[in-house]
Amino acid sequence: MANVPANLKYSNDHEWLRVEGDVAVIGITDYAQSQLGDIVFVDVPTVGETIAANEVFGSIEAVKTVSDAFTPVSGEVIEFNEAVEADSSLVNKDPYGEGWLVKIKMSDPAEVDALLDAAAYEALIG
Repeated sequence: MANVPANLKYSNDHEWLRVEGDVAVIGITDYAQSQLGDIVFVDVPTVGETIAANEVFGSIEAVKTVSDAFTPVSGEVIEFNEAVEADSSLVNKDPYGEGWLVKIKMSDPAEVDALLDAAAYEALIG
C-alpha cells in the first residue's frame, strides 16, 4: 500500500502539493515513484517560467521509462530541488520530504481546492 499523507493535496496525474503561504511545494507521490521504478534523472527546464495548471514542468527518467511531471496549479516555477538534481534516487527514497521537485509561486491559490484529498487519492490508486 502506498504512503498517502493526509496533510497534502493530490492530482490525478500522481503529483502531490503542500501549501506554504502562496508557494506550492510539488513532487510525485509514493505510488508514482513505485510505478516508475528506479529514478535516474529529473529534468526541470521551467524555472523562472509561468505555467498553467496541468502543464508539464519537467520530466522524470527511470531505468525503463520517461514520464512527464505536471503542475497541479498555475504559477511561476521559482525553485528546483538541487538535491534531486544531484541524487535523483531521493525521489524514490523520500518522495514527500527530500525528494520534492519544484516550488511554484501560485497565481491562483483557489486551484488547490480542486485537488484530491488523501482519501480521494487513495480511492484513485485503489
